[in-house]
Amino acid sequence: MQDGLDNGGRAGRRSPGTLGRHLARRLVQVGVRDVFAVPGDFNLTLLDHLIAEPQLNLVGCCNELNAGYAADGYARASGVGACVVTFTVGGLSVINAIAGSYSENLPIICIVGGPNSNDYGTNRILHHTIGLPDFSQELRCFQTVTCHQAVVNHMDEAHEMIDTAISTALKESKPVYISISCNLPGIPHPTFVNEPVPYFLTPKFDIVLLVPFVQLISLLFLSCQTGFAEWRDDCYCRDWRFMVQLPKASLARELWVTAQDVSTMIRHGQRSIIFLINNGGYTIEVEIHDGPYNVIKNWNYTGFVDAINNGEGKCWTCKVRTEEELEEAVAKATGEMKDSLCFLEVIVHKDDTSKELLEWGSRVSFANSRPPNPQ
Repeated sequence: MQDGLDNGGRAGRRSPGTLGRHLARRLVQVGVRDVFAVPGDFNLTLLDHLIAEPQLNLVGCCNELNAGYAADGYARASGVGACVVTFTVGGLSVINAIAGSYSENLPIICIVGGPNSNDYGTNRILHHTIGLPDFSQELRCFQTVTCHQAVVNHMDEAHEMIDTAISTALKESKPVYISISCNLPGIPHPTFVNEPVPYFLTPKFDIVLLVPFVQLISLLFLSCQTGFAEWRDDCYCRDWRFMVQLPKASLARELWVTAQDVSTMIRHGQRSIIFLINNGGYTIEVEIHDGPYNVIKNWNYTGFVDAINNGEGKCWTCKVRTEEELEEAVAKATGEMKDSLCFLEVIVHKDDTSKELLEWGSRVSFANSRPPNPQ
């Protein structure tokens, strides 16, 4: 089915598209090229339709949480991300990543394959639920960490519901939740040839000259006084956010969460350089409040990556302990091994930290230990 295009790609007689094809096309139109997914009982047919879209690449992940984190990273690099999981067991697994994306103002389109539309309202207890005939548990969880939710279990408004959810994600720069009943992706409907629902107003005016505006802004800007803030000063900035972890750097704890999908990166021929900073424990937590729980069992991290590679992909691992070794490893990763996934474990001392972190830790410790206010 060509969704209104003949075999030559020219506009022809429009025929109804399917829901799954419509969703795939909309994802492409907003800039998504890679969709991160974990198959499950309720999303398999939907995945078939996403795979059928030539401009989409379906990336199968090892678990739903990793799929959510992959979509998060993709949105940071490309502007919008998408993941597909199955009902409840998948949704409740991916939700932690979606919550993180919500806090970071990232537009993520989280798609869940839901129960058959005929099962809604029947009081049946289905697998993938928590043993209750109410299918809304997952929806209620996502209402707190997404800016819009759409449960598509009928065809008449499916087009508008999907388009509104996607456009809201872009407008609000927040995750959205779309649940699609498992028996609907292959069904055609006349509305699926329509244009997307816009999230902007069609302009009703001619060209606007901005010369007076620019002149006024220039006067205001030039009248501002130069000011400096010391790092110790208390600064309050409304609606301003920042990231404190360097991009493309990882800590051992984070690798524990996402280690499985290093194999996915190898399978898809990624040529990234992964730096794992190994200080043997939770140094930040140590500076806040030390205890035996901050000592971790270290893995043989490079050995782990070699094991999941199993000699079947392009992957190079290396441990470094000095600045000279690090320089040599980076040179090799960007030169001789540039066509491989490179995993560099950087060994640092457990107390290797900055004076700023030491002071920050003491301040957090003091703030956390304040006694209750008198009643």
